[in-house]
Amino acid sequence: MTQLFRPGANRALGAVFAAAALAFVLTIVAGLIIVRSGPFWNVGSSIPQPVPFSHAVHAGELGMDCRYCHSGVETAATAGIPAVETCMGCHSQVWTAASALAPLQASAATGEPLAWNRVHRLPDHVRFHHGIHVASGVGCATCHGDVARMAEVRKVESMSMSWCLDCHRDPHGRLPSVTVPPDRLAQLEDCSICHY
Repeated sequence: MTQLFRPGANRALGAVFAAAALAFVLTIVAGLIIVRSGPFWNVGSSIPQPVPFSHAVHAGELGMDCRYCHSGVETAATAGIPAVETCMGCHSQVWTAASALAPLQASAATGEPLAWNRVHRLPDHVRFHHGIHVASGVGCATCHGDVARMAEVRKVESMSMSWCLDCHRDPHGRLPSVTVPPDRLAQLEDCSICHY
């Protein structure tokens, strides 16, 4: 019977399989590195807004409390974006001729809300309640960074599941002022806390 393959075929086939396995492993490793990187989660990037709102001016220079604009942050699931009327409480008197505020003034005149663009977006399968976190002693800067120094708000944390779990697993290490009773500590890692 005639030999179909030359004697080195087994070695060549083994080398092909080894190269394929290596390529597969490297692809998985590269994917994990990318998913854990800041750019993948848009960390550090700012999102264009209809009005160039500066937290550095409002929260920083003027010392406005976050709750003035984000009134639901202590009790509601979402911090909320202020209604145009909240902005116009001041801006009907100050900076009335500023062209940058034209969309705000148009919104107030027409009653059409401004279409703000989300900076911090969680997947639909995640439930995050601002009120619970604030009541537990988690400050705004923990997740949102020092917005009082940001002319444009940008994402400073990935807000990925692993980032959230770092805090849920060790809240005392990440937030020294927060006290979680030992019986509640184990519950913080229960999937249904955030996924329901």
